[in-house]
Amino acid sequence: MPFFEHSRPLVFAHRGGCALGPENTLAAFDRGLAAGADGLELDVHLSADGVAVVHHDSTLDRTTSACGPLAARTAAELAQVDAGCRFAGGGTFPFRGQGVGIPTLAEVLHRYPDLRLIVEMKVDSGEMGAAVARDVGRAGAAERVCVAGYGARSAAAARAALPEMASSACHAEVRLAVYRAWARWPVRRASYGGYQVPERSGVMRIVSPRFVRYAHRAALKVQVWTVDLEDDMRRLLAWGVDGLISNHPDVAVHVRDSFTW
Repeated sequence: MPFFEHSRPLVFAHRGGCALGPENTLAAFDRGLAAGADGLELDVHLSADGVAVVHHDSTLDRTTSACGPLAARTAAELAQVDAGCRFAGGGTFPFRGQGVGIPTLAEVLHRYPDLRLIVEMKVDSGEMGAAVARDVGRAGAAERVCVAGYGARSAAAARAALPEMASSACHAEVRLAVYRAWARWPVRRASYGGYQVPERSGVMRIVSPRFVRYAHRAALKVQVWTVDLEDDMRRLLAWGVDGLISNHPDVAVHVRDSFTW
């Protein structure tokens, strides 16, 4: 299952499917997959003891029972915080006090051994890239994982440590690709296998029919985040994108499966 080798568009549950469960937790991942997602998108930081842990923010305040910087706590300590307490679930807070902690990347790789994963590195450092590559390599998961992120340093480290693992374009590479698509300059060679990008970044449009054609001519995939509205999903599929990364994977799967090309 090489990550970028697929014929139909894939649906990835963004942070496990934020609309379905507490983001970046095993509970959300289970729900996103139960909704029919083909794979998971998740974020990683480094704990105080250098372990890749699954969490979006650099601090704990927004989504957990704890507060302060994530990097000040060990992976074992992070596993004990209540990462389900702030998911409202229609006002019932169904995951509060249910033992939902912050998982490690290694745990996720072990729990879902046959699943495509997008791992977005939130720390731009060689240590971050090396930690992700180490966990992916130990799990024998290189062919089904794609590392992503804004930073060139973490991307370079991950690519160097585990060359057989897929990667998507970092921020600087995406910016260059947008300019090249606009100027109709073909890609001759790339160190990545695709683009995992928003449709827009501020005032700049990234994804367009021209951008998708440009990527496909270079045998590169285009997977778009974060796509939650049905009209947007249908329009992007009509443009030929290769993946939808959504907080509502149940909706995205329904739209994808009912779409007529």
